[in-house]
Amino acid sequence: MKRSPRPLQTPANFSDSIHRQLNMYALAATAAGVGMLALAPPAEAKIIYTPAHVILKAGQPFSLDLNHDGKVDFYLLHKYLSETSGGTNFLSACRALDANDHGFFCYPASTNLPNGVREVGSMGRVWGAALRSGARIQGGDKFLSHHPAQMGGVKHPVSNPLWYGPWLNKGKGVRNRFLGIKFKISGRFHFGWARITVTTTSNSFTAKLTGYAYEAIPGKSIIAGKTKGPDVITVQPASLGHLAAGASAIPAWRSGK
Repeated sequence: MKRSPRPLQTPANFSDSIHRQLNMYALAATAAGVGMLALAPPAEAKIIYTPAHVILKAGQPFSLDLNHDGKVDFYLLHKYLSETSGGTNFLSACRALDANDHGFFCYPASTNLPNGVREVGSMGRVWGAALRSGARIQGGDKFLSHHPAQMGGVKHPVSNPLWYGPWLNKGKGVRNRFLGIKFKISGRFHFGWARITVTTTSNSFTAKLTGYAYEAIPGKSIIAGKTKGPDVITVQPASLGHLAAGASAIPAWRSGK
């Protein structure tokens, strides 16, 4: 029986089977390079940077926890939808997830989830911006807060695939671009970024998260791609070996196992 979609604000609101599924994803994500901070950052360190090497596999949402406090700040989702004429692959970032018979999907968040993604307008639509290194992410920027941030995708009929969105770049993809982020820690806004490379094939793409960072001082701007300097502390990722084992152990979300 198909279940009607419904908005979900945090992982705690999911059904038991979906909640267990997302917990497994979060554990796998932690093993992939989002380890907890072993020590509090030095007082002089303002930017907390985490290297990563995570392929965003279709249908498997990645839980992004920028400040390693155990709370999901955003989900990154590579989604595939099968259609009679072919199918569509698309990439998005969102604060709320739900699931139905077709798997996980991003859902509009309620107004009490203010986390947002830096936006850009193009061809009459609003997208999650693919920022270049050196871009400043700060207050006063426009952020998509309540609606999922579509980053791009490809509709691939039998011939002539249709590419859309800044991250797919008309079928060329992008290398080391940055998703600008604002999120709250203890009720105060912080700014951050996630570095993603999108590599295209003839009619599809691969998205890889290669690192992320946030500014520890509330309200202070952050420079996309800054990973060096006296004001930066790097959190080393854990072994990737655990990710493969964790991911392979994840059952289909509908199984309830």
